Amino acid sequence: MRINNAGYYEYCRWADKSQRTQTPHIRTVSPQEFFQQHMTPIRQQLLAGEQPQGCGECAVMEQHNKVSGRQKQLLKVGVRVEQFEKTLISSPWMDTFAAEDFDQLPQDWQIDLGNYCNSACVFCDPHSSSRIAQEYKRIGFIQDMPPANWTDDPALVDRFVDTLTKSSHIQYLHFIGGETVITPAFKIILRALIQAGLNRTATIGFTTNLTVWDTDVVDLLKQFHGVNLGMSVESFEIVNDYVRWPSKLPVVLENLDQWQELASQQEWLLQLRTTPTLFTVGSLLSIYDYAWNRGICVESCNFLTEPAIMRPSVLPASYRSAIVDRMRTWLDQHPIAGDTVVNIRDPNVSQLQNHQDLQSYVNYLENMPDESNRLPDLVLFLKQLEASRSNSILTYLPEYEELFRSAGY
Repeated sequence: MRINNAGYYEYCRWADKSQRTQTPHIRTVSPQEFFQQHMTPIRQQLLAGEQPQGCGECAVMEQHNKVSGRQKQLLKVGVRVEQFEKTLISSPWMDTFAAEDFDQLPQDWQIDLGNYCNSACVFCDPHSSSRIAQEYKRIGFIQDMPPANWTDDPALVDRFVDTLTKSSHIQYLHFIGGETVITPAFKIILRALIQAGLNRTATIGFTTNLTVWDTDVVDLLKQFHGVNLGMSVESFEIVNDYVRWPSKLPVVLENLDQWQELASQQEWLLQLRTTPTLFTVGSLLSIYDYAWNRGICVESCNFLTEPAIMRPSVLPASYRSAIVDRMRTWLDQHPIAGDTVVNIRDPNVSQLQNHQDLQSYVNYLENMPDESNRLPDLVLFLKQLEASRSNSILTYLPEYEELFRSAGY
């Protein structure tokens, strides 16, 4: 179950964006009520093999042979889609799966703490980044600021914390922002969970953009049963500074080294998270090289879908074909045995997972539609944005100069 930045419930973190304001708000409906009343038909549909409204993203990913969010969640509890009935029965969580068991809160949460963020990623939006919201308002891209963060209301945070700390069976809480590390509610909730003793059984997951190191957050995390670290990075080449503006790659690498060392000491799970775009799909192999050499899983999101002007499919076919050739060469140079979908949360299978993931990108790139007609719209957007940021895409991707010039850059 998910609570998004504005405080609306969602069925999960991969639910269609159109669902955002069609579900109740945490201010008017308690987590217990939403889980018991609104999740009931969803769980029953899934158990019946039906696709609920709002679950389109997972369906698309599975059609393209990508491991979907639905499949990732099942893998966390030992259930494999290709051996569903057998692995469902053998799962250690089997006794919690019954659709009629609605007297409890969910065991697995995603909690969006708000859009507080010190970055303004080029593909992000005002709902997810306060810095983008301020910039877009100044440029004139938006007229109104996005809805207030639910964590801006201290009384609402207190009420939510009270609900969490009274639930003894919570297994996993994943926090995102904005930038989680700089969001005040993150520390408030962690301290409350520790005070309630839930740190002894709960695993904390969170995503960070690697631009900030906070020793207070580190000290709190060390007190939990387990921690899953999601490190957001788009490339280990300089283009990352453009896409994740105004981050600086040396700072990102320094903080990543610190998190890796800490994860090794504490036996935490660390993953790289990336969302390939038109700008970064060409240097995606820098992510896989880094992960391969360090035994880290790349928990790739799907290729970017919105904004549409930044999809990899906007690259002309000749550019995508060249990228596919480089990916195939990499796969040939990094052979590995195994053909089973594996649990991305098992660090012992990182190379197998990464190999399969990159192969799925190859398949996707080869079969995606050609949307290069969107290039002029992309160029228009970038020219307006870069006037505010005093930068240029050609500084970071000079190999694309001919392409962008031909579209009016």
